[in-house]
Amino acid sequence: MNPTLLTVGATLICCVLAVLGIRTYASGSAQRAALIARLSETGEGGEGGTGGRRRPFRGIDRRVRRTAFGRKLELRISATGLDITPGEFVVSMAATVAVLWITGQALLSPFFGPICGFLGLWVAMGFLNWQRQKRIEKFINQLPELSRILANATQAGLALRMALSLAADELEAPAGDELEKVAQQLAVGTSVDEALGELAERLPSRELVVLVTTLVLANRAGGTVVSSLRNLTETLEERKETRREVRTQLSQVSLTAYAVPVIGVGSLLLIDNMQPGALDRMTGSGMGQLAVVIAIALYGVGFVAIRRFSKIDV
Repeated sequence: MNPTLLTVGATLICCVLAVLGIRTYASGSAQRAALIARLSETGEGGEGGTGGRRRPFRGIDRRVRRTAFGRKLELRISATGLDITPGEFVVSMAATVAVLWITGQALLSPFFGPICGFLGLWVAMGFLNWQRQKRIEKFINQLPELSRILANATQAGLALRMALSLAADELEAPAGDELEKVAQQLAVGTSVDEALGELAERLPSRELVVLVTTLVLANRAGGTVVSSLRNLTETLEERKETRREVRTQLSQVSLTAYAVPVIGVGSLLLIDNMQPGALDRMTGSGMGQLAVVIAIALYGVGFVAIRRFSKIDV
């Protein structure tokens, strides 16, 4: 065979394959972009958020999502169940910091402006943690009912995937919403281990880890999953009552942790009201500023220490 013809033929085949590859890649990219746009409009994901409404600050949201902080923030917001995007949260946090900064300068002294601004950052992130923890608590309270539904569905002969879908339809939020995400992941080919593992990462708790471990082991090795879920249901009910009793006993201690710094801030406002300009004179010198910083640090240490003492893992 003529080597020239062989070379020309191989070159033509390579060119045809290259054109087909580029066309396939372009088609896939277009389909992916269309899917993201559709999900953004319907609220299933992406930048559009939930509710099908047009989101404000979309440009800021895109820039925030590209950063490592934005990706972590998106995961934290998704665990809270709030109808807000990372861009909206960043804008709200910046507005809160600006308002507290200006308020601190106006009511106290210019020295307290940056301190109040930093307090705004702490309040914003603390709000997310509080919402996330509240959602976790609600989910934990629903775990006994979830375990009972899974046990009944499994005993009726349903597969674990169908049992999870049934539980998603039966339970209210947040358990219903979280299990709906798991069911959607299973529908697109995600394994049961991965889907349940992501659920445990979004809403970390000892009770959920035990339930996920039980379901994963039953899915891998089979066995008496019904009896295991029955026993787990009773255990979760007992832990639920124990957690409620412990939280009731420690409610006064938790309130003290928040009352102590509030008393300190109230004292500053009272001093400035009794002697106008006292805070300006106090923070006008280096020793006064150092004393304020040390006092704020001590209040922070006291708050953390009281919270640690009142935190009992059940």
